[in-house]
Amino acid sequence: MPMSAWVLPDHIADVLPSEARHIEELRRSLLDTARGYGYELVMPPLVEHLDSLLTGTGEALDLLTFKLVDQLSGRTLGLRADSTPQVARIDAHLLNRRGVARLSYCGSVVHTRIDRPLASREPLQFGAEIYGHAGLEADLEVLELTQACLCAAGVHGTQIDLADVRVIDAVLAPAALDTARTQRIHAALAIKDAATLGELSSDLPARVRQDLLALPRLFGGIDVLKEARAQLQSSRLLHTALDSLGWLVAQLGPVPVSIDLADLRGYAYYTGMRFAVFAPGRGGEPEELARGGRYDEVGAVFGRKRPAVGFSLDLKELVGTVKPPPLRAAVRAPWGVDAPLRGAIASLRAQGHTVVCALPGHEQEIDEFCCDRVLVQEPSGAWTVKPL
Repeated sequence: MPMSAWVLPDHIADVLPSEARHIEELRRSLLDTARGYGYELVMPPLVEHLDSLLTGTGEALDLLTFKLVDQLSGRTLGLRADSTPQVARIDAHLLNRRGVARLSYCGSVVHTRIDRPLASREPLQFGAEIYGHAGLEADLEVLELTQACLCAAGVHGTQIDLADVRVIDAVLAPAALDTARTQRIHAALAIKDAATLGELSSDLPARVRQDLLALPRLFGGIDVLKEARAQLQSSRLLHTALDSLGWLVAQLGPVPVSIDLADLRGYAYYTGMRFAVFAPGRGGEPEELARGGRYDEVGAVFGRKRPAVGFSLDLKELVGTVKPPPLRAAVRAPWGVDAPLRGAIASLRAQGHTVVCALPGHEQEIDEFCCDRVLVQEPSGAWTVKPL
């Protein structure tokens, strides 16, 4: 039996009026918040040559990317699965600024697969990134902007989880492992699989093995940093990472912060601090709403290695965790072609009012607006607005 023409692919969905209205209002709010911090809006294309889209991004993004053939050139194209490589290309080749560039974006990305149940394969990705500053000041600004955007969206009770990939780099540095083994260790650390870590580190130098097995236990509050200094082998790289995390926690003030030194999600991407922001979902369980960090290598493949730090979130996920805004107030007007009525309606709309003309026989079929006023004709023939 042929599939109905209206059935969409798995994990692809239409966005209906109520949710679409909410998403669009959130989009405007987040872009305005980023602009208030000095971020300029860019709009990368949805499709690019595959070699440009995936250069330097690693296997994970390759597996997420839809591929197709360009009928004009015969080259392989890709539908973007993440906007950051494109923004890095824009910074490196099109803007080519000497100083700092603050860039924001919001657009759909498409994934070949999902990473968790009920996820969409077409997230609406919003993000903001700073290029050109290697200091902690940029890290802190991105963390504060992330908080500001979530606050503007109506998210409360957030918690920030912090990590730094330089910690594992410092632990493994004395062992000089090959890439394949290092990746297996990263995967085991990411899920805190102590048994697999034990197997993978069985022939490593005793101190490296000891530190590696200690990492999954180094999570919690600010005291984790003190414990790490006491338990892990001292090195300049380790102390740089721990000092950076300590400074950021101090600057974030009253915001609840947790630290997990074994959190390696996105390891191949990040070069320093990484973070995720959680908030209570509709079921009461914490949900990850935004993630980001420092990725100084992202522009190197485009011939211009620049310090970079940023964050992103999915507006479609965000809209499911916050209370929808009230319906927009509107004026209900009768449908008609006489000039005074049409003039009155045009005048109201020019003043910024929403005017919904009720088509004949459908006077009560208005769902997405709160018609709290009505346009009525006075005995004199003039049209005036009166409350309902």
